[in-house]
Amino acid sequence: MIPDTPPSPEFSDELVALVALSLAVGIGPKLQSALLEHFGTACDVLLQPTEILLTVSGIGPKTAASIVSPGLLDEARLILLECHALQVDVLDQKHRAYPQRLREICDSPTVLYRKGVLLPQDELAIGIVGSRRCTAYGRRQAERMAAALSRAGFTIVSGLARGIDAAAHRGALKAGGRTLAIMASGVKTIYPPEHKDLAEEISQQGAVLSEMPLDQRPLPGLFPQRNRIISGICLGVIVIEATRSSGALYTARHALEQGREVFALPGPVDSLASAGCHDLIRDGVTLVRNVDDVLSELGPLPVPSTQSASVTIHSPRELGLTLQETEVLNQINSQPTGVDEILRACNLESSRVLATLTVLEMRRLIRRLPGNSYVRHD
Repeated sequence: MIPDTPPSPEFSDELVALVALSLAVGIGPKLQSALLEHFGTACDVLLQPTEILLTVSGIGPKTAASIVSPGLLDEARLILLECHALQVDVLDQKHRAYPQRLREICDSPTVLYRKGVLLPQDELAIGIVGSRRCTAYGRRQAERMAAALSRAGFTIVSGLARGIDAAAHRGALKAGGRTLAIMASGVKTIYPPEHKDLAEEISQQGAVLSEMPLDQRPLPGLFPQRNRIISGICLGVIVIEATRSSGALYTARHALEQGREVFALPGPVDSLASAGCHDLIRDGVTLVRNVDDVLSELGPLPVPSTQSASVTIHSPRELGLTLQETEVLNQINSQPTGVDEILRACNLESSRVLATLTVLEMRRLIRRLPGNSYVRHD
């Protein structure tokens, strides 16, 4: 008896059209955004005749001819089928897993190819970028900072490149944290090739992401374009060991334009490898030495909850609390709260509340004041 072949997955017409549009000759993020803003949907873009497409600024005859090519939709469907076979998800901006912060930036990717899993906690992300030709000092600092931020509850984002990027990913993985690799090539075309195993490990403890089709080779112009995604998906970006010509400085510029925090870790004063970092610090970027410097600059952080509203946390360490600890902590704010008031507000035995208060105080999340009252820790 011949076994039934599994049914082919169904893809929405708009997703197919978005992938097709991204395949058209000469179409980058800005032109995709301009076309979608002009016509409304990718399906509508592909229905336009050549003469109408040519009225859009930036669209020339070659690009218009590529958009109306009859084989473009078929090519997009084949790519989506291959993604399905390789367990690579393709997310459009309406997908519930599409990163919320990335939706907010100018020229956000219309589609994201994802190998791995994105979780709500990944909205609390920090990018770490720097030189490919880093020194032992830079590699050590990147791994140390990534590990410390991971333990504090952050997801580490970088570009899978040699040097600082790889050290940041490895630091997060060794600390048992989550990490996201943003590719300039397709997720099927790992670059550099020696990071294939690292990319696989990242996909098991986070995700590998790209806006490029599966087989896209790493071209020089795609790396600066990719950098806007690294910064856009994060709360802020830390630059570690960047020369004055480093591509990491493009990521810092993107972050500033997107309203993200930018941090720089200093190197030896006479180190050319850190000259770009020192320039950033001179120009007013926050100098960081450790995770506490990052936390104090970011302040209270809004993160998604399991309910419709978001919850504001004052420290990423709160993400690791138990339900009981969270319930007790939620009764305490920046104004002194008496222990009797906390006991009344919590649906717990008094002994458990008092024990939990002690634990929260030891973790430096709350502070006890005279008169048996508590406030959130500064």
